[in-house]
Amino acid sequence: MSIQDFIDSQVKSNDVVVFMKGTPQFPMCGFSGQVAQILNHLGVDYKGINVLDSDEIRQGIKDYTNWPTIPQIFVKGEFIGGCDIVREMFQAGELQTLLEEKGVPVMGRATA
Repeated sequence: MSIQDFIDSQVKSNDVVVFMKGTPQFPMCGFSGQVAQILNHLGVDYKGINVLDSDEIRQGIKDYTNWPTIPQIFVKGEFIGGCDIVREMFQAGELQTLLEEKGVPVMGRATA
């Protein structure tokens, strides 16, 4: 399986995936930490993939999305963006709405 196939399978087989530095429990950079904190605050179940475990994954995800920075967040196979975009969406209430529209349960809010 190529790295692109691996990334594609992870993106398509998990409702929410974060390609991050570190793990959801132990983020290894501030940006990854912010995204984990937002998703944890919302009670969203997500899969974190540590790009520090593999240079191939770290470069592969950048090639997959044509996006230069980590973390990268996907919801139901759709690339959402990085930390700044997710933070701005969260602050505006747009992230919660997007998750609900995609059928991803959000703590404290009605689900479809």
